[in-house]
Amino acid sequence: MKKYSIAFILFLLTVSSLAQVADPITEQKESGGRSLSLSQLLDSARLNNIEMRNARRSIETAQFQRKEAFTKYFPNISGTGMWFNANRGMAKTNINPSEVIPESLTPMLAQMFPPEALAALANPVSITMMKNGTIAGINAVQPVFAGGQIINGNKLAKIGEEAACLQLELSENEVEKTVEQYFWQIVSLQEKIKTIQAVEAMLNSLHKDVDVAVRAGVAMRNDLLQVELRQNEIESQKLKLNNGISIVRMLLAQYCGLSETDFTLSYSTETTSPVPLKQDHQQALLVTPEYQLLGKQVEAAALQTKMTVGQYLPTVAVGAGYNYHNLMENNRTFAMIFATVSVPISDWWGGSHAIKRKKMEYMKAVDEQQDKSELLKIRMQNAWNSVNESYQLLQIAHRSIEQAEENLRLNRDYYKAGTIKMSDLLEAQLLYQQSFDKCTDAWVDYQNRLLEYKQSVGQ
Repeated sequence: MKKYSIAFILFLLTVSSLAQVADPITEQKESGGRSLSLSQLLDSARLNNIEMRNARRSIETAQFQRKEAFTKYFPNISGTGMWFNANRGMAKTNINPSEVIPESLTPMLAQMFPPEALAALANPVSITMMKNGTIAGINAVQPVFAGGQIINGNKLAKIGEEAACLQLELSENEVEKTVEQYFWQIVSLQEKIKTIQAVEAMLNSLHKDVDVAVRAGVAMRNDLLQVELRQNEIESQKLKLNNGISIVRMLLAQYCGLSETDFTLSYSTETTSPVPLKQDHQQALLVTPEYQLLGKQVEAAALQTKMTVGQYLPTVAVGAGYNYHNLMENNRTFAMIFATVSVPISDWWGGSHAIKRKKMEYMKAVDEQQDKSELLKIRMQNAWNSVNESYQLLQIAHRSIEQAEENLRLNRDYYKAGTIKMSDLLEAQLLYQQSFDKCTDAWVDYQNRLLEYKQSVGQ
């Protein structure tokens, strides 16, 4: 069986025969922080991320709107009250008593009243009313027919709530994608640190051997300087990687709503063939939130058309009320029932154009659903192609590691035999390190491509 180098064993490769899973307990002891898995980080992000919070608030808003629309089924109860005091009576009239008194009563009145009083009856009398008063009442109006606006409005509010739930799924997908990108970016940097540590150990060993050879006079001082320059370069790379890990870990903590930033990551490096993940894209299309959201847009456009039509249909309502007033200096209360019918006539001129406009918007929604459905299926196929491509690149990167390791071993032997220069050996070592880094990048890219495909098929 082939014997692998120390760096090759340390590297977390995706193929199970070469992968070594990092011990989260050991990592926790070294860093002093707790070890978090990808699923734990995703749960924290779903709970604390601002996008998820706003998406849940949008659902609550849609629920309140649906409940508000439901109240339209019930009577509209209103109370009114008014007190007034005018500078003059709102009603005024003149009464001529002589015109009111029958002529048959004139002889009798002449005997009863003095001539001065009888003369006054011949002059008109001015009467004013309602100079001040109080009016109060309570009425209930129940809509009987409103052109379907109430029913369709409730259906539209329900669709709005369902659309908000689908938007929550889309927000969750976006949050999951971002968390995984941060997660695998940290993993990539950590694995490159391990590769550098293995290369560093190799260079330290080489430095000792070359130093002894220089002291013995069998090697040139220039060889030792080349090794030391390479050691300095490795140290610089390690510093940049550690800083990168620190920054990305802070970004991940902020995105997931974590107060701590010294946590470590727990993950598995198992990689299986992507073939079992393949889905029927036509069937998968129906369960994707994007497609369902397009369907809700079509339903909403249809209901909005019906509501526009309903605005120009007659409305019928019945009601009852209880009222009070003292306009005639007497307290007066009464109850009544009534019915109202409202028929828009001139509004139909502009309404016909409004209805046609809504119908065009409905047709646009239908066409958009058809067009974007095709694009969603193309996205699925493209995501699937990317999964297969990244998987093949991962296999190539794995083979490159074996080849780079063998090349390094041969160059080491050739250098010891004095047939190649130190620069050739260091170049072989650089190719060895690069092959590990490329394999790490290929593995991280494969994980991201898997997530993209799963999300594209609604998983």
